[in-house]
Amino acid sequence: MQTLWGSAESAYEISFALEKVDSIKLEGFKGFFRDLPVDPYIKGNYRSRRLSRFKISGSELIKLPHGYFFQSKNYNPLLGGVKREFAEVDDAMIKLDEFKKLIFEFSHYCKLNPGVEIGVHQIRTSCSPDNFGNPAPEGIHRDGCEFVGIFAVDRENIAGGETHLYVAKKEKPVFNKILKPGELLLVNDREFFHFTTPIKPLSPGLGTRDVFVLTSPSLLED
Repeated sequence: MQTLWGSAESAYEISFALEKVDSIKLEGFKGFFRDLPVDPYIKGNYRSRRLSRFKISGSELIKLPHGYFFQSKNYNPLLGGVKREFAEVDDAMIKLDEFKKLIFEFSHYCKLNPGVEIGVHQIRTSCSPDNFGNPAPEGIHRDGCEFVGIFAVDRENIAGGETHLYVAKKEKPVFNKILKPGELLLVNDREFFHFTTPIKPLSPGLGTRDVFVLTSPSLLED
C-alpha cells in the first residue's frame, strides 16, 4: 500500500491519509454494484446502497447480524434521528479475497482494537443530464464514529465527485481530490468534516460513481 498524501499522526492513531491499495483488484467488485437497491431515504432515486457490519477475529472476517443504521441530528441534519434499514452486502462478494483485504487494510491502518465493529456501506451514486447525483446530500458533515474510510471502486462518464476534508465547516478544505479507483482515503472523524461534490455526466447518458465507505464503529444498532 502506497501513501500518496497524509497528515501527522494524532492522539487517535491517524489524522488523515490517502493510500493507493495496489494489492486489491477491482474487477471482481464491479458486477456487485449493478444490482444495488435504491436508497429509499434519499429523494431523486440517484443513490443505491447496501450495508453490513463485520468484525475481525484473528485472520477471519466475521459478518455480524443485521442491524439498523442510526445517526443523531448532530451529525446528519438531513436524516438524523431516522432508523434506516438497508439490504445486506451480497454474500458472494463477502467471499471475495479482495473484500477481506479491504477490511483488513482499513483495520490495520487505523489500528483498530480486536473485535471492534466495522460498517461497510456499498454505494453507487448515479447521474444523468436531467438528474445530477449528490454523494453527500447532508452537506459538510461528520459521521459520528472514530474512523472513516472511502475506497473508490469505479467512475464512469462523470465529472465532479471531488472529496473534501475540513477542520471546520466555514473554513477552506485542507484536502480536496477526486478519488481514483483503487485509492483509499482514511479519515479521523473526530478531527475532520468531509464532503463530496455532486456529479454530472460528461456525455449524454448515465454516469456512476461506485465506492465503499467503511466506518468504525459501525453505527449500526440491533
